[in-house]
Amino acid sequence: MRRKDREMPKEFAMEVAGRCQYAVLGLIGPEGEPYAVPVSIAVNGGSLYFHSALKGTKADCIRKDSRVSVVCVGDIRVVPEKFTTEYESAILKGRAFEVTEEREKMLGLRLICEKYAPGNMDKFEETAGKSLRATAVWRIDVEEATGKSNK
Repeated sequence: MRRKDREMPKEFAMEVAGRCQYAVLGLIGPEGEPYAVPVSIAVNGGSLYFHSALKGTKADCIRKDSRVSVVCVGDIRVVPEKFTTEYESAILKGRAFEVTEEREKMLGLRLICEKYAPGNMDKFEETAGKSLRATAVWRIDVEEATGKSNK
C-alpha cells in the first residue's frame, strides 16, 4: 500500500466488510478476462457469504477459477472544501466456494438477511425454504485483507 499512513489492520478490514452496504466482487472470467460485479455480503469470522442465481457469469467464473477479490467502501463523506473524500475501505482476497450443504447454505442466507432485512426475519425460514433450491450461496475464505481509512 502506497499510503502507509492510512493502512489499517486486517480486523479493521473485516469490520468494514461487515458494515458496507454492498461490495464489488472481482473475478477471473472463463477466458481469463477481468469481471467485476456488485454483491451483498455478510461476514462470518474470516469468511464472507453472498448469494446468486445458480447459473450465470458469476457462477461460471468461480467454477472455472475460485480466486476472488472483494472491494468494500463505507462511511463515505465528501469534503468539497478540502477537495477530498473521507472513507473506510477494505480489499479482501481469497477463494470462493459454492455452499452445497443445506445447513451452511441457510446460515449464509440468514447472515445476509440479518444484515439487509433485519425487520423481516420472522419470515426468513418460510421464504428461504421456498427459494433454497433455486439460490446459490457462496462462501469466500479470506486469505488476505487490507484496510484503509482517510478520516
